This record gives sequence, structure tokens and C-alpha cells, in this order.
Amino acid sequence: MTGASVIEHLAKPRGRFPHVKVAGDFIYVSGTSSRRPDNTFVGVSVDELGTTDLDIRAQTRAVIENIGEILGTVGASLDDLVQVTAYLVNMNDFGGYNEVYAELFDETGPTRTTVAVHQLPHPHLLIEIQAVAYRPRSNGEDQ
Repeated sequence: MTGASVIEHLAKPRGRFPHVKVAGDFIYVSGTSSRRPDNTFVGVSVDELGTTDLDIRAQTRAVIENIGEILGTVGASLDDLVQVTAYLVNMNDFGGYNEVYAELFDETGPTRTTVAVHQLPHPHLLIEIQAVAYRPRSNGEDQ
């Protein structure tokens, strides 16, 4: 696959941009969150009194799983990642995020940058990750 695409079975982007874009041997994944197709979020619970609990570990795992699913639609996987940038609303969540990240990647994985941001597109989001993967195309694939 070449070009850009919105993946129908995933949460629709909240703007006019694709989930993924393939450019040569590189695959660019737009900022991805824990939002589900029904616009609920993994890692968010609300009790009977309306108190909201946000779970950075659950959100981090869901974001990385979503990135893996996006990569799968273009014949790649998390093993093909070369660079990720993570955006955290609160650096106090760094420990939980880093714990889950370390379960999935080690020092041979993608390079990583983590930055704090003032806010993300929804108040229930604690994290968003964008990624770049590299997967050389075989001679038989479209150029």
C-alpha cells in the first residue's frame, strides 16, 4: 500500500487527516490515543457519583495496541517502529507510562521522545503517541 488512509474500523480522526501514510519505505502514524470507535476511551471509568478515574497504564497499552493495529493494515508491525513521540498531559504519569512501554519495547526498539503538553483533544486523554516505522518494500510491491 502507498499513500494515506483512514481505517474504517478504528476511531475516526477528529480532523481531516489519515491514521497512516506510507511514503516509500517509511510509514507515518498520526497521533493515536486510547479512543475507541464508539468515542469512549480505554482507561477511563466513572463511578455512580460521576467521579472520573483515568488510568495511564491502560491508556498507554491501548495507544500502543492501536498503533500496532494501524501498522498491520499496511503490512507492518510494532517491530518495524523506528521512532515514537509520546505526549503526556502530566509528567506525574511518566512512571506508569514508562512501565507499560518497557513491557513492550527495550533498548533495541524505537527511539523515543516524551514531552509534556498542556492538553490533548479530550479531557479524558492522558497520552497520545505518534510514530514512524520503516519497512523496506519488496520488489513486487507498488512503488
